[in-house]
Amino acid sequence: MTAETGTGAAAGPQRLFIGGDWVEPAGGHYEVVNPADESVVGLAPEASPAQVLEAAAAAAEAFEGWARTPPEERAAVLDRAADIIQQRYEPWAELARAETGATTAIARGMQVGVGVARFRRYAKGALEPVERGLPPQVTEAGPMGRAGILGALEVRQPVGVVTCITSYNNPWANPAGKVAPALAMGNTVVVKPAPQDPLSVFRVAEALAEAGVPRGVVNVVGGQSVEVGEAAVASPHVDMVSFTGSTAVGQRIAEVCGRTMKRQLMELGGKGAAIVLDDADLDAAVAGIGTTFSFYSGQICTAPTRVIVHRSVYGQLVEKLTGYLAYMKVGDPAERGTVVGPVISAAHRDRVESYIEIGRKEGARLAYGGERPVVGGGGGFYVAPTLLVDCTSGMRVVREEIFGPVVVVVPFDGGEDEAVALANDSDYGLLSYVWSGDAARAFRVARRLRAGGVGVNTIGRNMEAPFGGFKRSGVGRDVGSYALHAYSEVQSIVWPG
Repeated sequence: MTAETGTGAAAGPQRLFIGGDWVEPAGGHYEVVNPADESVVGLAPEASPAQVLEAAAAAAEAFEGWARTPPEERAAVLDRAADIIQQRYEPWAELARAETGATTAIARGMQVGVGVARFRRYAKGALEPVERGLPPQVTEAGPMGRAGILGALEVRQPVGVVTCITSYNNPWANPAGKVAPALAMGNTVVVKPAPQDPLSVFRVAEALAEAGVPRGVVNVVGGQSVEVGEAAVASPHVDMVSFTGSTAVGQRIAEVCGRTMKRQLMELGGKGAAIVLDDADLDAAVAGIGTTFSFYSGQICTAPTRVIVHRSVYGQLVEKLTGYLAYMKVGDPAERGTVVGPVISAAHRDRVESYIEIGRKEGARLAYGGERPVVGGGGGFYVAPTLLVDCTSGMRVVREEIFGPVVVVVPFDGGEDEAVALANDSDYGLLSYVWSGDAARAFRVARRLRAGGVGVNTIGRNMEAPFGGFKRSGVGRDVGSYALHAYSEVQSIVWPG
């Protein structure tokens, strides 16, 4: 099984994908560790900054040809890639589970399955109209010329070379959600996966290569060093950076982009507020909030981690959440019945545990969890689902993104104004939620929240609705046709009628 075509955890050392070739990494390889048991999943490549720049140059060279490729041909490539991923669904889901620590169901349905769906969606997206006629404008005679009628056309053009820096929590859905719409619009890409679980992202490149994407259109580099990411952002060949990750890293990327006015799409941190009003269906609210513990072990920026609940139902909600947690099995993600697997690394486990201790010192009451689970032989990076209650808005655990299976609960005594004020008292504004038995009331509250998206009595998402954040949660919008817009520039063409 060759390095560039391996399909499972036993694959050999992974090579980089640059300019249509599988290339040995200048920096050698490093071990990708299974978060569930600390075994070695595979060997990931460590690119040099020079190789990253080579990848960006290859993408720039390929851009004009790909941008001028008929949309039907671009769509066909994306569809064939989806076919290939579907054919290798089982081994590639196994690889995703091994390197991320996701449960089998999450690896299959939310990771590889969503990756397939996104390639299908943007195969169709490649065929969406990129031109829109504007109403003609009548101009009077004057300094600019004679009287006349001017026609106008709005045209969406590809941006150019896009660097896609992907997150570790979903190495299938996240890169597919960047690469597929970027390619559909006629851009070329340099993909830099998260260092913790990059092997799945190279499988995306494998599928696209076999699907017939031209040389240089897709490039995947990787590594643990900061210099690799810096080169992928700073290269003069790069026209746009699409990043998913922490707000702190996003700010540093934005500073570099600002020097040369590179376009940006930033999906950054979140601290989702879940407002539970006094007339809410508490069982429905608990089921929604409880996903924080189960989806990716809380490593998801859209999670409803900050519960703001009316005092009249506060005790009931805490009791129901505590009971819900008691039935959540923490264990090996490969085992049947496991709901909560490990977090991505030992360092991240220690970070999450430190926040739990900070919360206790700040005065929060530990209603459930807090201990370090022992799974199997004691290896792996597990954090118990944890519920911190009796919190106040000034606590660090309420204000800062923990990115783990931890929910904090803040009571309020007043009406909607107080709930909205508490929800908006945050540096973040990605997704928030409202639970109420009165739909009109819930929508009224939702409209007042400073968040890019609001779920009303649901944590579900409409995958054609724009996705992105207010404030420090990001810049720009993607998903559905909005992703096609994000990876394009708007050009106007004007002519005399």
